[in-house]
Amino acid sequence: MYPPRDSGWEADDLDLLPADAPRHIELLDGALIFNMSPQRSWHDRVIRRLTAALEPLAPMDWTVEAQMTVKLNRRSRPEPDIIVASVPYAPERTRFLPEEVALVVEVVSAETEDRDRRYKPGLYADAGIRHLWRIEDENGLPAVHTYELDDTTQAYVATGVRRDRLDTPVPFPVSIDVKGLVR
Repeated sequence: MYPPRDSGWEADDLDLLPADAPRHIELLDGALIFNMSPQRSWHDRVIRRLTAALEPLAPMDWTVEAQMTVKLNRRSRPEPDIIVASVPYAPERTRFLPEEVALVVEVVSAETEDRDRRYKPGLYADAGIRHLWRIEDENGLPAVHTYELDDTTQAYVATGVRRDRLDTPVPFPVSIDVKGLVR
């Protein structure tokens, strides 16, 4: 696949990729990132179960989506594992805008650990996304690291690590059995 212009790939180009293109493609600073490694069962289970747990807790007319992209700017459109957005479900939607997104969740895998831990949080913070959860595999059990955007520094600050229960009032009241995400 070649960029459609001399200046490289742009966020809206992802909607124009051929139907036979790989399913999980991110655009980070104009570079296409293909997530091609086989997904571990642990990673898939955490995404599915957390999405299912968040859906009934989300306010009316909010959307919880797994593996959709966020158009952060002209040259970056990452694909968090889960997005919680303050907009209603739209069946034809292909991406979200940062001002619609209340929470992004990254479930760290071996292939994505550097991007999920170091690179993408900076992009999300720069775009003004208020909440970030990063889920790590600790000996087969999930650990949810929660962050909130600091208005003064425009950077994320850690608000806790949850290994048993995730109880938080933001972005809406959430109470989830963390260990139950994999058992």
